[in-house]
Amino acid sequence: MMFKKNKFLPYGRHKLTKRDIFSVIKVLQSKNLTQGNCVPLFEKLLSNKVNATYAVAVNSATSALHITCLALDLKKNDWLWTSANTFVASANCGRYCDALVDFVDINPKTGLMCTVALEKKLKLAKKNGTLPKILVAVHFSGASCDMEKIFNLSKKYNFHIIEDASHALGGSYKNQKVGSCHYSIATVFSFHPVKIITTGEGGAVTTNNKELAKKISLLRSHGITKDKFQFESQIHDEWTYEQQALGFNYRMSDIHASLGISQLNKLEKIILDRNRKYDNYKMILQDLPVSLLEIPKNVRSSIHLAIIKLENKDPDFHRKIFSGLRKMNIGAQIHYSPVHLHPYYKNLGFCVGDFPEAEFHAKNSITIPLYVGLTTREQFRVAKSLKSLL
Repeated sequence: MMFKKNKFLPYGRHKLTKRDIFSVIKVLQSKNLTQGNCVPLFEKLLSNKVNATYAVAVNSATSALHITCLALDLKKNDWLWTSANTFVASANCGRYCDALVDFVDINPKTGLMCTVALEKKLKLAKKNGTLPKILVAVHFSGASCDMEKIFNLSKKYNFHIIEDASHALGGSYKNQKVGSCHYSIATVFSFHPVKIITTGEGGAVTTNNKELAKKISLLRSHGITKDKFQFESQIHDEWTYEQQALGFNYRMSDIHASLGISQLNKLEKIILDRNRKYDNYKMILQDLPVSLLEIPKNVRSSIHLAIIKLENKDPDFHRKIFSGLRKMNIGAQIHYSPVHLHPYYKNLGFCVGDFPEAEFHAKNSITIPLYVGLTTREQFRVAKSLKSLL
């Protein structure tokens, strides 16, 4: 007898509607696949959505982090700090600028940067002359860091704050929308297919600083401007353009932006759906020896990830549960392997034990499926599979 195998449930995925597809087809049938009207429109809609003055769209959040650091003049012998619990891009952006990189440990209940650990580290860095020029505050899993506390520390210790909100579009902190840059110089978003909305691949920077927006815009397109009012040379013709900086081809195409425009129109609906699914997991997992990450007070999370922490602290038990879910066709994932323990960063001098809370988080947490389109029945399947393994 043949048994039907349960379909694979990934930890995250995109959902496209007929309207999304039509938006892309419309651009494909137009005269401008890139450098047309869609990117500026997407930027305007995004900045309005998050209450920021400017938005600059690029081809990935990694690119956005890189050129934002460059625009803030991060360079050799400067320090960039970020969370020990993040994707590598939050740290790599500093290395792209030849800067020195360090990490801050997390609050184990939330997975977010611990402000107590940050303040302690800043006090020591001031004595040692190693204060950061930039702090990348990572809004892990969709929940904002304690930005008011971090902002107050930035004033005391004189560093720029970049919010890495790759997980957090649609979220808020103390009634301020993530991306409004109320407590930072810039915010970076990701539009990768597993994120809150998608452009296929893509990212953006929001800011309220006109000069910063101008620099980022220049750097995303080879450092070139065609605006004669911005030219350094007094002699120019209609076809003249100037390369004023060493930039990159980090532009977003109109194809990608058209998808972003369509997806952005349903952002609130997406956030509500994700929060409902998270609340449902709270209910159906409450009798199991696991707990979901806490969402801080005064934070509305966009719920990018559903992360459970196991009550059994044995790493071998964690591995068995993880492998067991995978064998049951449930796409369990780990967010994240601590950045400082990847070979590249270990070769820079980091080692096991440097950031114990982030290390323990990686050994004790599992990301389970949550995305628009995941059914209640599939959530119960995840819970049932967990129960059988636990």
